[in-house]
Amino acid sequence: MDFTTLKIELDGPVARLLLNRPDKANAMSEAMWQELPKAAAWINTQRQIRVVILAGAGKHFTAGIDLQVLAGLSKRVTGPGCPARAREYLREWILAAQASITAIENIRVPVIAAVQGACVGAGVDLIAACDLRYSTVDAKFCIKEVDLAVVADVGTVQRLRHVVGYAKVAELTYTGETFDGTKAEAIGLVSATHANGEALMQAVDGIARSLAAKSPLTVRGVKQSLLYARDHSVAEGLEYVAGWNAAMLISADLNEAVSAYLGKRPAVFED
Repeated sequence: MDFTTLKIELDGPVARLLLNRPDKANAMSEAMWQELPKAAAWINTQRQIRVVILAGAGKHFTAGIDLQVLAGLSKRVTGPGCPARAREYLREWILAAQASITAIENIRVPVIAAVQGACVGAGVDLIAACDLRYSTVDAKFCIKEVDLAVVADVGTVQRLRHVVGYAKVAELTYTGETFDGTKAEAIGLVSATHANGEALMQAVDGIARSLAAKSPLTVRGVKQSLLYARDHSVAEGLEYVAGWNAAMLISADLNEAVSAYLGKRPAVFED
C-alpha cells in the first residue's frame, strides 16, 4: 500500500513498519493517525508476514503528536458554534486516535518496537501497544502529556501498568520525566538496550527471524492468549486457552514440530 507518513518494507516473513516523517522527528500528524489502522489492516491480510518490527525512519522513533494537530483541535472546539457539538467532535477524535493505537495491538502477529532517539508522548502509547520493546541506550522516553496540560488518553496509562506496574506508571505520568534506555530497561519498559541504532536493528531483526521460524499458528495463539489473560481473571484466561487449544492444538504445525524434533532438523511451517 502507498502511505504518506508510513512505510512498509517486506523482507521474507518480517515486515518493517516505519513511521516516515524523519524531517519532523516522525511527529504524528493527522494523516499518520489515519494511516496507522490502514497499515495494520493491510498487514493482517498478508499471510506471509509472521512478525512486524515497528521503528522510526531517521534518528528518532517519534516526537509524539504533531502540535499542529493539537492546535487544530483546540481551534475547532473553542471556535464559534454549538459547544456540545464541538465537544462531541473532540470525543470522536479521541476515540479514533485510541483505535489507531489499538490497531497496532490488534495486528495478529507479534509487533516488536525498536526505539532510538525520541519516544515521546504518543510514541509511548505506540510502544505500549507492541508485544516486545527494545531500544538504544541513549533513547529518550517521556510521557509528556502532563506538561502540555493533557491527560494521556490513548493507551499509556491503561497498557503500561501491565508492563512496569501501577506505581511506576503513576510516577512517570505525573512527573513527565525524561529518561533514557538504561532506565527503561531497569523498570522493564524495554527488554534490552543496545549501543546504537545499527546494533539495535540487528538484534531486533534476529529476534524477529527467530519468532518467524516458529509455528505461525501457535505464535498467533500465544499473542491472543497473552492479551486475553492481561484483561481477564486467571480462571477466564484458562478457559480461553482451553477453547483455543481445543480448536487449534491438533494441526499440521504440531505434526511438523514433532517430526522435526525427532528428526533433529529445523521445522518448516506453512504460512
